[in-house]
Amino acid sequence: MSKNISRRSFIKTSGAATLGMMIVPSTVLGRRFGHTAPSDKLNIAGIGIGGVGRRNLKNMASENIVALCDVDWKYADKTFRDYPNARRFKDWRVMFDQMGKDIDAILVATPDHTHACISAHAITLGKHVYCQKPLTHSVYESRLLARLAKKYKVATQMGNQGNSFDWCRRIAEWIWAGEIGEVREVHCWTDRPIWPQGLNLPTEEMPVPDTLDWDLWLGPAVKRPYNSVYLPWNWRGWYDFGTGALGDMACHIMDPICWALDLGYPTEVEASSTLSNLYSAPYAELITYTFPARPKKGKVKMPEVKVTWYDGGLMPPRPAELEDGDMMGDENGGLLFIGTKGKIMAGCYGMNPTLLPKTRMEGWKEPTPTLRRVPGGTGDIWSTDAHEQDWIRACKESPENRVEASSNFQFSGPFTEMVDMGVIAVRLAGLYGLHRKLKWDGQNMRFTNISENDKIKIVNYDAFSVIDGDPRFDRRFADFNAREMAEEWIKHTYHNGYSLPPMPND
Repeated sequence: MSKNISRRSFIKTSGAATLGMMIVPSTVLGRRFGHTAPSDKLNIAGIGIGGVGRRNLKNMASENIVALCDVDWKYADKTFRDYPNARRFKDWRVMFDQMGKDIDAILVATPDHTHACISAHAITLGKHVYCQKPLTHSVYESRLLARLAKKYKVATQMGNQGNSFDWCRRIAEWIWAGEIGEVREVHCWTDRPIWPQGLNLPTEEMPVPDTLDWDLWLGPAVKRPYNSVYLPWNWRGWYDFGTGALGDMACHIMDPICWALDLGYPTEVEASSTLSNLYSAPYAELITYTFPARPKKGKVKMPEVKVTWYDGGLMPPRPAELEDGDMMGDENGGLLFIGTKGKIMAGCYGMNPTLLPKTRMEGWKEPTPTLRRVPGGTGDIWSTDAHEQDWIRACKESPENRVEASSNFQFSGPFTEMVDMGVIAVRLAGLYGLHRKLKWDGQNMRFTNISENDKIKIVNYDAFSVIDGDPRFDRRFADFNAREMAEEWIKHTYHNGYSLPPMPND
């Protein structure tokens, strides 16, 4: 079958059968009697299975893994060997066309730029979706997935696994109990990037490995020659495929902030960074979001709050309450909530939260838990299947009575919109960009203070050499209309025949 199969074709052949499928609840069959009956298992397909997707599938192994899809069968071979009975594909469209009626749910663990395309079409076929973080590559895609999931009533989950742990909930409950007063300022940071960024566009054309379908890997991105600098892992640093350190880690590190402060859409964003260019994210960024006042939560008011993000080695000021020798956060990053009555510090994923100064924890009684806990949401984050299994539970419940997984697309969609908008703010700032606070209309997905005549200059070539002891710089810039570029980055143009389903109404 041709790999250029159309969306219309695979929807026609698989849609009706899939939408009619029913999963028998576990309360009716096997599990309450100590085993899982075959009819009580989901049929799951994994798409993008060579990296983190393999770990996700391991945590879904309680179900039937019926299909595996990856564009590089050498990279995916270890996962193929994990599930020898699963059918193998390179093109997810062919997989849906041939196996649509046999698939209940999918895992998407491809690079960022293909998350939305795969997930959106799966949802229109009635498939439940677990999609790795960041949920999408653009603001528009996040809005689309959230609305599609609501329309088609499927169970969804973004792969920010810390979301199923108790840490996020404990931080929220501390803040809602008024332990640090009103929070007006939050700082969050990461050790990323741990891959190359700030790179020039490669000019060398390499032969495509025999096991890789390069065109399928590119998907909706602009075509270019193959180069090993892009994959299998370094794609995160390239704007056409990834979202840099912010996209990679903000969905983990900022998660407790969204839980505790019920953020919604920001109204302003201001960004700066090390030298950026047209193709690759800068090595270090600083981004400050301003969120308006929100309704009271528990005992505490939710006033306007500024949330500042740091990466590439940048850090917020060290809190005076922290003792000498104590690490800020942990080795992967951290969080610092600053309230009118105190501070809370935590590590990546909100791990190991503590009041500052730490002496406040002595004899302190933690507030009574009020939020639902996910089974397995304690201990080592890498040795539990809590996040995946909570999604599987939600898949098996009827839409009318479903307890949604906590990072379902109604939560993670707006969350990722905010993250993706921050990526755009960095790109618009640049060396000769819009050095001002940008006003954001989240409801309509647009910046309101970029005029039709605003211009930005972006580096599109940068070389340095020393000739006869003299330094030679060759840095070139391309001119762009700022509003047009913002609109393109908010809603990427799709290429190579790929498309998205239409945006449903609210």
